[in-house]
Amino acid sequence: MIAGLEVARAAQESGGPPVSCVSFQDEEGRFGVTTGSAIWGGNISLAEADALKAPDGTPLAEARKRLGARAGAFLDPDRFTGFLEMHIEQGPVLDTEGGSLGVVDAIVGLRNLTMSLKGAQNHAGTTPMHLRKDAFQGLAAFTTALNDRFRNVVTPATVWTIGHVELHPNAHAIVPGEVRFTLQWRDGSPDRLDRMEAIARETAEEISAERGLGLEFAPMLKLAPMTMDARLRKALEEGAEAAAPGGWRVMPSGALHDATNLSNLMPVAMLFVPSIGGVSHDFAEDTAEADLVTGLKALAAAVSALG
Repeated sequence: MIAGLEVARAAQESGGPPVSCVSFQDEEGRFGVTTGSAIWGGNISLAEADALKAPDGTPLAEARKRLGARAGAFLDPDRFTGFLEMHIEQGPVLDTEGGSLGVVDAIVGLRNLTMSLKGAQNHAGTTPMHLRKDAFQGLAAFTTALNDRFRNVVTPATVWTIGHVELHPNAHAIVPGEVRFTLQWRDGSPDRLDRMEAIARETAEEISAERGLGLEFAPMLKLAPMTMDARLRKALEEGAEAAAPGGWRVMPSGALHDATNLSNLMPVAMLFVPSIGGVSHDFAEDTAEADLVTGLKALAAAVSALG
């Protein structure tokens, strides 16, 4: 966002092309992944998004109401000719293998599914094991079975994560009555993403039936793999070469970005700067200032060329 503001200011001062900056709501926040851009880009309807819930149970619809008039109306995408995004790599390639910049060629697809297993809350000391309907044991069985069933479907580049778990009542001496958790998986093949979804749903249904647990699926975030726009990518490559001659590379993004959602509306392209140690989603996440400046120069050059 700061890089975009600097490029916009510089363009305005030099008489360059008009540049708009955007900061999307809930990029990785309370209600899911890239929620704001997913709605604007049409990957999830506003009605579906309103049903999404924060970890504390607050629906997005309720949170939006609190904004009142500040929420405003959606901007017309026809106002814009393209979307450029500079981002940290969030991985170790540039930092460990060398390179000041990465020009992204494609972003993997992603599915994010929230599920709930509902059993029977009861006393942990007096309830015999064979009579329990332990929701957490259902999650453990699901995870074990899922890893085994994915084995013949995935590739070394495929990833999947159970990243958020809410256990109820989450107490020492009570058999858990309910567990709500997220399953997220990423891959560059739409067919593989579909197959993994089918396996996940089938596995959850089998585990719940075997253990006498209730099962609920929340609306799923579904983002297809996408490639960067050739014209915008070329401008970033030329900008990268000018800013870091021979010190850049073309690379894929294993992380999700707002650019995926915006590709439904306009051409998009992305530029990566290194993450120190490959660390991301941690308070230790950092990028050297020199690399940030190099990225800013490449981004500015691309904007100037496209204008």
